[in-house]
Amino acid sequence: MADGLSAAVRTNLIALQRISSDIGRVQNRLATGKRVNSPSDDPAAYFTASALNARAATLNTVLDGIGTGKKVIEAANAGIEGIESLIKNMRSLANEALTSASTLAEVTGNVTGLTGATAITMDNGDTITVSDGTTTATYTHAGGQDVQDFIDTVNNTANLNVEARLTSDGRIQLEASGVNNVTIGGSASVGELSAIGLAAGTTTSTSNSLRSALAQQFDSIRTQIDQLAADAGLNGQNLLAGNTLSINLNESGSAAVTVSGSLVSASSLGIDAASGTGGNFQFDGDLEAFIAELDVASTSVQQMSSNFSAQLSTVSVREDFTKGLSNLLTSGAESLVAADTNEEVAMLLALQTRRDLAATSLSLAAEADNTALRLFGTG
Repeated sequence: MADGLSAAVRTNLIALQRISSDIGRVQNRLATGKRVNSPSDDPAAYFTASALNARAATLNTVLDGIGTGKKVIEAANAGIEGIESLIKNMRSLANEALTSASTLAEVTGNVTGLTGATAITMDNGDTITVSDGTTTATYTHAGGQDVQDFIDTVNNTANLNVEARLTSDGRIQLEASGVNNVTIGGSASVGELSAIGLAAGTTTSTSNSLRSALAQQFDSIRTQIDQLAADAGLNGQNLLAGNTLSINLNESGSAAVTVSGSLVSASSLGIDAASGTGGNFQFDGDLEAFIAELDVASTSVQQMSSNFSAQLSTVSVREDFTKGLSNLLTSGAESLVAADTNEEVAMLLALQTRRDLAATSLSLAAEADNTALRLFGTG
């Protein structure tokens, strides 16, 4: 017999090699969980799955941008909520101050029943002066003038820290609008002044210590509004600093949401400082003005919050949609290339059995060859 492998042995070796190759492929499928791992396995499924996965990856990048954008809006909303709480605290301080008794100078006439149209009985040219110690209003009587003319003269004098009005029972009232005195004088006689319930003299003002303390707290919180607004940003973007945020909602950028911010501060909200030129915590009228300012500011921040929340809702809807689409693409890609584990395990067991049988067959073929060689005396 010629040297070399017999046909039977060669056939069994080739069968073993094929079985080993098949086992390797099945083991790779089980290891990766994929039926298709390269274009040679299934070109159509491989390239379709690759395209689906590529789009899913792009959408995941879009999702990252959406997520960051949402956080920027949420940070602005949190800032707005904090500012609204600060405004409520400021309003409480102003109300507390208003409920405490004012200690500013106040002169109330002793003649009741006056109206704005009540004629003033004075000689023409006689004067009544009202001074805060720095600025003086001078009423000069002329025939036909009335109480309203006197009140208007006082209230229309620039920089005078005294306000004139009629009380509910018709008495002239002069009230300091700051910690200043109210001095009544002029050339009018005692009788002319007493006809409208007034008398010459000075009434002094003192500071209400509680209102002074509350004013300091008010201004401290006012500063915190500016600080909170400045801290309500994320990644260098702050809608409360007037930044504009653009969020892409798809991979092409053809769908986007633009969120316009506003520069938020105590000044932009119209809240004056208690120690500034905008008002005085010692004066009831200014306290009422502070409360009105705070009500307007609260309405303004509520509108901002409503706007941000509406845009956040839109972005969240698109985020959920994009997540769902990305998952759908990934699932579709997996279904094209995924291996059936049960089927692959069964295949592996069958191949291992075939390998064992082929190995046995090879062993028998080799033994037959050796037996034949021994018969011819060459074994």
